[in-house]
Amino acid sequence: MQVAALGTGPELTDAMLREPGVKLVNFWSSWCAPCRAEHPVLKALSAEGVTILGVNYKDKPEAAKKWLVELGDPYLMNVTDTDGRLGIDFGVYGVPETFVIDKQGVIRHKHIGPIDAAALEKKILPLVRELQKS
Repeated sequence: MQVAALGTGPELTDAMLREPGVKLVNFWSSWCAPCRAEHPVLKALSAEGVTILGVNYKDKPEAAKKWLVELGDPYLMNVTDTDGRLGIDFGVYGVPETFVIDKQGVIRHKHIGPIDAAALEKKILPLVRELQKS
């Protein structure tokens, strides 16, 4: 189960982002109320087959594990970013933030804040579907 990897798991690498397929990279934290509000949307996306890579940002691994057990785990994998260095590389300045990554590993869209139904239907899903075709 991915939850066990938090705190001791793999790092998110450029090679992972270049692996085949469109993916989302979602920065989240257990202490983040907007992340909690967004979580059902991520679970629905994951259930539809959208690949989501989680980055647990400036959080305690124990709290993150508990949160995922309680709310469910929509992520293909989760990595920890305890000190925020990966967030700096992505240009994150708060959570949640989600990036749409194309098949070549290029960031095609950055969504700041929680993904709600409007953002999902108007921007995220249309872009994911378009990128999956190309």
